[in-house]
Amino acid sequence: MFRKIVSSIILLLALVAVPRVVVAQDGISRKQQEKKLEKQAKVDKKEKAKKEKFDRKRHLSLQDKATRKRLKRHNKRADRNGSDPHRDSFFQRTFGW
Repeated sequence: MFRKIVSSIILLLALVAVPRVVVAQDGISRKQQEKKLEKQAKVDKKEKAKKEKFDRKRHLSLQDKATRKRLKRHNKRADRNGSDPHRDSFFQRTFGW
């Protein structure tokens, strides 16, 4: 009988001593989640830009000098004129008239 009482008291104390945390909502709030997504998008954008820059540089390093000059010339012309079609006519581009 004494053992039953002692074991009951020990069990009761163990149950009381164990902290019970009840959280109404698990996880993170929507605001925190949006901030986290924005931050990840920003990091992804930076990594993508860095990779594109590296790829462009590597592509140029694989070309010979004449090709690099031609690419540079065409890029300058494209920057000046924008993404509109060629100002040169078909015959001028084809035959150099």
